[in-house]
Order: sequence, then structure tokens, then C-alpha cells
Amino acid sequence: MTYTFHSDTDPEHDLVCSIEKLSRPVDLDLLAQFQIHGALVDMYGKCGEISSAQKMFDEMPQRNVVTWNSLVSGYLHVRCPGIAVDLFLEMLRVGIAPTPFSVSAVLVGCSQLEAERLGTQDGLESIAYIVVTLAIAYSECGGSLEEFRKICLSVTKWDQISWNAVIAGFSNLGYGEESLKCFFEMRLAGVDVDFFTFTSILKAVGIISALEEGKQVHALVFKSGHAANLYVQNGLVSMYARCGAIDDSKRVFISMDRHDVISWNALLSGCAYHGYGRETVQLFEQMRRTHIKPDNTTFLAVLTACSHAGLQDKGLEYFNLMRNDFFLEPPQMEHYATIVDLFGRAGNLHEAEAFINSMPIEPGLTVYKAILSACQVHGNKEIALRSVKKILELCPNDPATYVLLSNVLETGGYWDDASKVRKLMCDSGVRKTPGYSWI
Repeated sequence: MTYTFHSDTDPEHDLVCSIEKLSRPVDLDLLAQFQIHGALVDMYGKCGEISSAQKMFDEMPQRNVVTWNSLVSGYLHVRCPGIAVDLFLEMLRVGIAPTPFSVSAVLVGCSQLEAERLGTQDGLESIAYIVVTLAIAYSECGGSLEEFRKICLSVTKWDQISWNAVIAGFSNLGYGEESLKCFFEMRLAGVDVDFFTFTSILKAVGIISALEEGKQVHALVFKSGHAANLYVQNGLVSMYARCGAIDDSKRVFISMDRHDVISWNALLSGCAYHGYGRETVQLFEQMRRTHIKPDNTTFLAVLTACSHAGLQDKGLEYFNLMRNDFFLEPPQMEHYATIVDLFGRAGNLHEAEAFINSMPIEPGLTVYKAILSACQVHGNKEIALRSVKKILELCPNDPATYVLLSNVLETGGYWDDASKVRKLMCDSGVRKTPGYSWI
């Protein structure tokens, strides 16, 4: 028995041919022009012709992180660390995520600034502030733990601002335990905590579901007089919800004098992801009666709840509300993926595939993986193969795709085909990272 990916244009292409087809070259005209400009910025910077590098940089219609890094390095090369650091901060402001090279370069710039100003002590406070800003910005851009630790080692003044930045940084990166350790060290050092500290540490507690530690932080919130702060209250609602303590989350929510969209989102998301589907819908209806306008996060929570609770009609109603209401944010890729999951969990795989084909935006990985997961549950080989072809076009080396396809074939009883997929996975050098328990 064989398996093939069927298409209207070429019905003979099978799985192996589909993968090989992905190696086609793309149109390099614009890409080559972009790379040449970037290479010129790098060359001028390394040659010390920083004005030419800046001119070439300014003329580029688009810039990526490599181009920004080249210009920053160029200014460091000609001993202009102040401009280099300012450029880095501007890069963050325009939404370019830094790389480890970016971080290393700007830390060199900060060191040069310290050396220049050490005799007069002028500007050292601003340098410390830049390092702290770098710590928060780098964590928000999803950097690596190792590079973030390197930034932390560059902090020379451990005041409340510095501790808050490091605690928030570890929380943003998803390392709740590290954030908790820093919080304990901050307390031992006798540094006062503020509402920003509590907001960050409550997020960290929620990440690792440390409910007992969360209750201790809650008690400290009352003792320190921050219980009425809206940001802290939102953090408490979210923390309890993430830990699965939905009743405690509700109690904090009800005790609040006022709510914003973050308050509602925290409670809705907690209920949705812990199986309180119908209650999530009721809360959403209650929110709609307030003056607070739901956003993308709100709809993602309620659509997820409808999907998990099997409320297909309700989920489609809310999705259409989101899509047709001019005053609401338009659906994003994750919302479309949730609707595909909604159809898939109900076993309506053909409806899910038709929905994907009618999407006004190009479907992404999450969309195709949602229908592929549904195919595994319901053993639909044909739709699974079509979905896998799309996934491999987007991400040819994704191990989860091969595993899911193999599982679909096994569920349908196609054992020989499943074995071939596993063999193809090995021959292609694709490896799945073994699962492990965080506990």
C-alpha cells in the first residue's frame, strides 16, 4: 500500500517528491539587493568609514537585525559608544528583536562609556539605566537565558529598579524559578518592593504553578499596602487562574473596585484553559454588558473554551462577531487555528478544510497542525496528507509533522505507510526532541 499527496496539477507527486520540491531557489533579485546594501554597511563600518556606512544605512528601504548590528559595530569600531548604544535603543523602539551579537555589542558600548566617564562620574547613572533597560527589552524580545544572565552580570548598582528589571526579565523569558530566587534575594538584601515587583513575581508564580508561594506573595501584598493597585490585582487574578485555583481567582476579581480588559482576560483565560467552558461563555456575556471592549486575547480565550466544550455554534457566533464588528480587532492566525480546532474536535474535518481554504489570510503552521491533530483523532488519512504537504512547504524540518502523520496512519490501520514515514524522517535527518517532565 502506498500513500501520495494528490493535487490537481501533478497527481504523481508523493511525500518524498513534495519534500524535495521545497529546495527550489526563490527569486533573488530583491534579496540580493538587500544583502548587497547590508554588506556595504558592514564593510564601511569595519573600514572606519562610518559616515559612508550611515549613509548607506539611511538609504535602505528595509533593515533587518543584521544591518542594525553592522552599524552598531561600526560606531563601536570608531570609538563612538554613545551613538552605538543610542542606535541599539532605537532598534528596540522600532520593534527589531536583538540577537546575542546585539547584546554583546551594546554591553561593549556600555563598558566603553563607563571607561570614558569614570574620571568625572558624569553619566554613570544613565549607563546603569541603559543596562537595566537592556535587560527588560531583551527579555521581552524572547532572548536566550544565557545572554540574559550576561546582561545581569553587567548590572553594577542593585537598587529597586535593577532588581525589578531582572525579576521581570526572568518572568518574561518563562523562567519562574529564577525570578523567584531573585525575589528572595531582593528581600534578603533589604530592598523595598513596589507594585512592579509584585506584578512580575506573580507572573513568575503563575508560570510554574507555585500556588503556595503565590499565597505567600498575596499575604505580602496586603502587608505592604499594594492590595488596591489595579496591576497587582490583575496579577493576582492571573496567578490564581494559572495555578488552577479558579475560585480564588474569582474571589480576587469580585473584590476589585474596577476592572479593565486585562482583568477580564486573566479570568476568562484561566477558566478556558482549565475546562470551565460554559462558565467562560457566561463570563464573556457578562463582560459584553460592561463598557469594556474585548480584544484579541479575550476572543482567543472564549473561542478556546467553545472548542474544548464542544460549543461549535457558539464559537462560530463569536468568531463572526469578531470578524464583522468594525470596532473590534480583526482575527489573527491563532483565532483561525482555534476555529479549525473547533471543527476538528467535533469531527467535522471537511468543514475545517473548507474553512481553511476560505481564509482571507495565508494559513500558517498552527492552522494546519490543528487540522492534522484532528485527523489523528478521527483517522482521516486523505485530509492529513493534504495538510502535511502544506506544513512541509512552510516548515520542512518540523519533526512534529512527521510524528503526527505517522500517528494518523497508525490510527487508520495503515501500518506500512506509518513505518515508511518514520523511515523517511530518519533518512531526512529530522529528529524529535524527547519529552521530559518539568517536575
